Amino acid sequence: MFTRHYAVWPKELPKTMTLPKTSVFTNLEISALRYPEHTAIIFYDAFITYRRLLAEVEAMAGYLQAQGVKKGDRVLLYMQNSPQYVISYYAILRADAVVIPVNPMNRAAELEHFIADTRSAVCLAGQELAEYIAPMLENTDLEQVVVASYNTYIKPGTDLDLPAEVASPAWSGDVPGLASWESALAAGHSPRKHTAGPEDLAVIPYSSGTTGAPKGCMHTHRSVMATAVHRVFWNLSTSDSVQLATLPFFHVTGMTGSMNGPIFAGSTSVIMTRWDRTTASRLIERYKVTGWTNIVTMAVDFLSNPDIGKYDLSSLNMIGGGGAAMPVAVAEKLKKLTGLNYIEGYGLSETMAATHINPNAKPKAQCLGIPVFDVDSRIIDVDTLEEKGPGETGEIVSCGPQVTIGYWNRPAETDAAFIEIEGKRFFRTGDLAYYDEEGYFFMVDRLKRMINASGFKVWPSEVEGLMYRHSAVHEVCIISSPDPKRGETVKACIVLTPEAEGSTSVEDITGWCKEHMAVYKVPTIVEFVSALPKSPTGKLMWRALQDEEWKGRDKS
Repeated sequence: MFTRHYAVWPKELPKTMTLPKTSVFTNLEISALRYPEHTAIIFYDAFITYRRLLAEVEAMAGYLQAQGVKKGDRVLLYMQNSPQYVISYYAILRADAVVIPVNPMNRAAELEHFIADTRSAVCLAGQELAEYIAPMLENTDLEQVVVASYNTYIKPGTDLDLPAEVASPAWSGDVPGLASWESALAAGHSPRKHTAGPEDLAVIPYSSGTTGAPKGCMHTHRSVMATAVHRVFWNLSTSDSVQLATLPFFHVTGMTGSMNGPIFAGSTSVIMTRWDRTTASRLIERYKVTGWTNIVTMAVDFLSNPDIGKYDLSSLNMIGGGGAAMPVAVAEKLKKLTGLNYIEGYGLSETMAATHINPNAKPKAQCLGIPVFDVDSRIIDVDTLEEKGPGETGEIVSCGPQVTIGYWNRPAETDAAFIEIEGKRFFRTGDLAYYDEEGYFFMVDRLKRMINASGFKVWPSEVEGLMYRHSAVHEVCIISSPDPKRGETVKACIVLTPEAEGSTSVEDITGWCKEHMAVYKVPTIVEFVSALPKSPTGKLMWRALQDEEWKGRDKS
């Protein structure tokens, strides 16, 4: 067991933690019993109590089961942050089914993959996304879509600026296979007895694959429970805590820190559907927000608001996040404004968010943190698998209760992702790092070929696989390119087919990409080339292109 960090371990916390032997849904049931009239959700000035939240979860779970959803079935959740997202998530779990969280930026090709991979027959979707998921009813296993309108949950007359998706009039259509959220709740179905336990599957978030299509990370109720409980105790949260939810719930960090954690604690989530720095400031002041988990780009935008000094932010007692290192200058500016250190952490879809977090009393800048409760992390040599010592760079491997049990329908990739050390099963993260004498971990580089654009992970091989569907693309290589705002961005080097030369524009390519993949994956730079560099064996030499792109510029 790695214990070097115990000397800096928070004095108020135990080093090990016994997890509840219940499902994640049970957390909501218990909080509703304890705090029935306490506010669970604030959504643009509208309040939802724990009593109401549980009642609507029960009603939606009953509806799902009436549509044929059985224990272990996978159900797509394709929505932006909203009360309906929380209700959908817990309703799927209440129905003993498995949540498949889908990035709302995903489009046709990606949706087809998720449906085919999981054999999902039902999807709960936001109305702004209905046009993308509805066509899937014709040629996939998908049989029904429940359409949610965020507008129906807002408080009329709110003075907050509403994003277009929230302000839009409620969907009302008569389309085969599509049912409105309200009709589903009004159907009056009661769910069967809840039977899911800690070892049953709960959530399968998808991690973009290094060799092609995204792969599902299988998480049990136990692994989802682990990060929810860990986060609550690490941050010393109580039922009176108020969390600002700006990170998307489909992402494991937002899911854990801003939804599952608060529900376990019986606290309040102030939900934003879209990021807006002014609205965020107003909500912090208005509802005395105590905690805010974000990403670097949000923090930078928040601080760049010329009116930031007008708002009372004194209720905040925790600000933190992950995804990319927080620049020291930004962290210092944030501390000057709030008096708080920015608490960085580290985790993956495969670990249901954090395996490492900085201790609140002694954080280090641009640091992944220390292993949290019951997490054993090591640094190993990539080739020999030999364990490294302090200051020596190698791959992070982790063992803990939040680690995935494996990849959905991919036994070979599951086997390759784990190694055994001292009789324990460790996950290979693919991240190169080192730890210092005190046991703090620091990122060095990525072992895997990945682009980090404002915290969004883009796997070049996945984007390449999608782009090969375009009839004009003969060959394509995706690399990263420096970007002053995103850190790095996506660039496509394309060899056109002979027929497409002279008649295909950059706009043709990017327009097509926007229709078929999430916007953060779409190349912001497209370069047409006559040929791509190849090794003598014909292997694409992507690194040569990338090195040339970054020549003379510091990628850090």
